Amino acid sequence: MDGESPGGAPPEDAQARARVDAAFAAQPRTRFLPEGARFAADVDAPLQIGYGQTNSQPRTVRDMLLLLDVRRGMRVLDVGAGSGWTTALLGELTGPEGSVLGTEIVPELVDFGAANVAGAGVPWARLVPALPGALGAPDEAPFDRILVSAMARGLPLGLVAQLRPGGVMVVPSDGTMLRVVRGFPPREDVADAEVTEHGSYRFVPLLGG
Repeated sequence: MDGESPGGAPPEDAQARARVDAAFAAQPRTRFLPEGARFAADVDAPLQIGYGQTNSQPRTVRDMLLLLDVRRGMRVLDVGAGSGWTTALLGELTGPEGSVLGTEIVPELVDFGAANVAGAGVPWARLVPALPGALGAPDEAPFDRILVSAMARGLPLGLVAQLRPGGVMVVPSDGTMLRVVRGFPPREDVADAEVTEHGSYRFVPLLGG
């Protein structure tokens, strides 16, 4: 995971801000960092977690969660879960009525992230190894929401296909944060998804698929 924003969260309502703030309070970043990086947990910047990956800048994570608009009871996919922080945050937002599946492609980080999520008090959230040669979790689709914490090259249509009609994906692509909404029948084709742009960001590259 990575992330750096020039600032400026998108407009959102007070209830959405309150939900995200409560999730941040329940899942402090410190718990999801290697011991050597925990001293900098309050710094609003990406932090190295090893293997060329980072724990994303808190402001970026907050912006993405506000765009994603996760509600209780939703099924959520977290692509590029890294240390598991976003997976746990999403678990707070879905509540036990929902579920969160985090995927991570770096083998050395899977155990670290999975252990962090297992100890986060959100047993309806889990982190697993990414499927070789595939993006996301097509066998477990559809999802209400998909969060992608790595930079895609172009819009990953394979992930759009894993959204249910009306579902939302937030993904950085070619330097720009995108919010993607899949349509309802008869316009549910992935090519017909509504895409809006929400500022410039930097992330590590999206791998796999």
